Amino acid sequence: MSETKKITHPFPPLYDEDSRVLILGSFPSVKSREQNFFYGHPQNRFWRVIAELFGEEVPVGTEDKKSLILRNHLALWDSIHSCVITGSSDSSVRDVVPNDISAIISGSKVERVFCNGALSHKMYMKYIYPSTRLEAVKLPSTSPANAAFSVDRLVEKWKVIL
Repeated sequence: MSETKKITHPFPPLYDEDSRVLILGSFPSVKSREQNFFYGHPQNRFWRVIAELFGEEVPVGTEDKKSLILRNHLALWDSIHSCVITGSSDSSVRDVVPNDISAIISGSKVERVFCNGALSHKMYMKYIYPSTRLEAVKLPSTSPANAAFSVDRLVEKWKVIL
């Protein structure tokens, strides 16, 4: 049984001055927190989708993943800074403190925001959009919990980031 506890986001955003598109998840999974990097669960399709969109090999290690993101002018972060969560369950999230994305916006060329899943979009619209006024597009989650979407369907929907 997973423990319910208040957790603060354990790692920084990934972006550079050339990032143009910000992809926001909700909050790192248990596996991502263990690896101290985004989309660490082996069944999460995020890295497969991004690699396919840019016609590249699926990255394996953290450095390859960082390189893929930055080379393609993307930025990664999450909508939630801290929350009470049970395991990796989005449905258990409560007592949310949102992330401040102003440093990403001011330190890059980000003009477009996309949310990986419903919770990320909900948190963005509730807490972050009022200060950024950047519309965010809700994309289907790459999480293994979103079994309704195959990798091919995810790639089709995610093409809007290009």
